[in-house]
Amino acid sequence: MAKPVEQLDQVVIRFAGDSGDGMQLTGGRFTSETAILGNDLSTLPDFPAEIRAPAGSLPGVSGFQIHFSDHDILTPGDNPHVLVAMNPAALRTNIKDLSRGGTLIVNADAFTDRNLEKAGYTISPLGDGSLDEYQVHAVPLTSLTIEALKEFDVTKREAERSKNMFALGLMSWLFTRPTEGTVQFLEKKFASKPEIANANIKAFRAGYAFGETSEAFTAQYEVKPAKLRPGTYRNVTGNQALTMGLVAAGVQSGLPLFLGAYPITPASGILEELSRYKHFGIRTFQAEDEIAAVGAALGASFGGALGVTTSSGPGVVLKMETIGLAVALELPLLILDIQRAGPATGMPTKPEQADLLLVLYGRHAESPVPVVAASTPGGCFDAAIEAARIALKYRTPVFLLSDAYLANGSEPWSIPDVSTLPDISTEFADQPNHEGQFQPYLRDAETLARPWAVPGTPGLEHRIGGLEKADGTGNVSYDPDNHEYMVRIRARKVAGIAADIPELEVGGDEDADLLVAGWGGTYGPIAAAVRRVRKDGGKVAHAHFTHLNPLPRNTEEVLRRYDKVLVPEMNLGQLSKVLRAEFLIDAVSYNKVRGLPFTSGELAEAIEGLL
Repeated sequence: MAKPVEQLDQVVIRFAGDSGDGMQLTGGRFTSETAILGNDLSTLPDFPAEIRAPAGSLPGVSGFQIHFSDHDILTPGDNPHVLVAMNPAALRTNIKDLSRGGTLIVNADAFTDRNLEKAGYTISPLGDGSLDEYQVHAVPLTSLTIEALKEFDVTKREAERSKNMFALGLMSWLFTRPTEGTVQFLEKKFASKPEIANANIKAFRAGYAFGETSEAFTAQYEVKPAKLRPGTYRNVTGNQALTMGLVAAGVQSGLPLFLGAYPITPASGILEELSRYKHFGIRTFQAEDEIAAVGAALGASFGGALGVTTSSGPGVVLKMETIGLAVALELPLLILDIQRAGPATGMPTKPEQADLLLVLYGRHAESPVPVVAASTPGGCFDAAIEAARIALKYRTPVFLLSDAYLANGSEPWSIPDVSTLPDISTEFADQPNHEGQFQPYLRDAETLARPWAVPGTPGLEHRIGGLEKADGTGNVSYDPDNHEYMVRIRARKVAGIAADIPELEVGGDEDADLLVAGWGGTYGPIAAAVRRVRKDGGKVAHAHFTHLNPLPRNTEEVLRRYDKVLVPEMNLGQLSKVLRAEFLIDAVSYNKVRGLPFTSGELAEAIEGLL
């Protein structure tokens, strides 16, 4: 008999297992099928910080959380309703997050004495009563998978590795996900190894059939499609959206785009993804180190390209001398900082937003640069175009901040009509600009940007380098008055960008006494927390910064409307320091640096505490 189907408005599922158990692939496939169904969704992949942590150990646990719903959502969810744990270590590291009464599916075959010892268990939690508050399903995933694949010419080890597909099939049945896309994916992924492809497909279908026939699962669950704004959507991660934003910036500027990069987590995905777009005139260069990467990017800008370099905090530190050179040369350059937990190597796969003061003030001397921060995975696309627009129009390096949470998390992204993208084209100098001569530092009256002359243009020969330039002529100058003028005019140029960016928008209650101000990847948790508090009757407003230098021109006016300003950050209070210093307001910090994004619940508690 067909099992009943129960309707839910939202579900949070977490897949967890050893780093070799394929949890990212499993979660990714579940996400793809969920996106096709039309649910709104948000994901949070969680990678081990060590490259090869010992199998079955606590540091080696890999996780993937997905929150999907029939309505608009903003975060991957605070606590999972369902936890799929492939071994004892995955159970131990994740069980504290599972909602009371939630569904727990464990691979019973993995709960051997050896694996229990690795995870720190003295006795099996499956029989000691510690899991009584959950709906526990101990499913022998490994042995069921091996049994399902006994007809295939694969080794026992290869059969065991397909247990994640069995788990995916079970979860696909439980939450009525389609199966065709996953079958096609496996056929394509293992096209050169058809026996492996067929084995994985069989394991996937066996898991689905197990859900249908097992008496342990008495019902299926359905989450209807969300009512999203009409359009064509695709599921994107922040790094994918940044990549497409860079491609669009190259097209909209009419310039060849050059990326100089050195691999570093979590920014490497941009280099890998962008290398696929050579047909758009994109050139990617994997340099021997961070310094060479930014030097090549700046050299490309000198040669008339849109120069881009990517890294995370440790690599950005190494790039700073060259970024200072770009400030002096006044050439466009994009620096993408995909932030991670530090300092030093820190926790390289975990999110943090602790590089704000670094990018604002981390160079020697007076060298201000514009700073733009993305707030959502899909929003990384627009942030890339905006950073490029500023860099090209004002002839300046620009920092674009993202973080590991945005980079690896995904959400439905409405693909924009390319006709609506801004024109960010720029013009090169092609003739002398002062009494028959070319003066490379003769500025535009409105933007204070200097002309951009491509090397080799007849009659436009000019000096380049890091020594201070004379105003107008660009000659090397040691004149004290000229140096002060050049320092101040560069600062004025950056400060003047405030007139060319949107004002700070405020949402929420107009009569609120409390403003929650954030930036970057905290947008989703803050907005969800504000929703929760307002639903419970609290009066609160929310403002989120995209432009962090210069700040929007109405920032002070907005901040002074409210008796209290709360600033949640995944650092020790960096934006709070800036707002206090600039506007002398008593901003209240809410800070955590755990290598995890905020939950909306903890932020709601902080807001209610201030109210």
